[in-house]
Amino acid sequence: MACILLIDDDDLLRNVLSKALTHAGHTVLQAEDGAQGLDIFRATNVDLVLTDLIMPVREGVETIMTLKRERPNLPIIAMSGDASNSALYLSIAAKIGAKHILPKPFTPQELLQVIDGVLPKP
Repeated sequence: MACILLIDDDDLLRNVLSKALTHAGHTVLQAEDGAQGLDIFRATNVDLVLTDLIMPVREGVETIMTLKRERPNLPIIAMSGDASNSALYLSIAAKIGAKHILPKPFTPQELLQVIDGVLPKP
């Protein structure tokens, strides 16, 4: 299974998603913002990044741009839904390199389907 970096400032959502992904067999590394996520990304070898877009410290669009610059083929799933302009942020994320965008709310099953679709096949 994959090593997934999960970046989201919502502790509850991050923990729920982490449990669902771990239960599905993935290894999950967690970060509460883009700055912490980039530190973890640079220190480990992840297969996929799942990131929120609207966060304090370092938001998701800037984080995606840095990730794609440092590792262009990295699959990234962008998620958002907490703000009235989340559709705009998701659209921007898709244009700058997110392989898939996921509006909140979504179910863990929907997330697992998206992950299966974006991970490279063995």
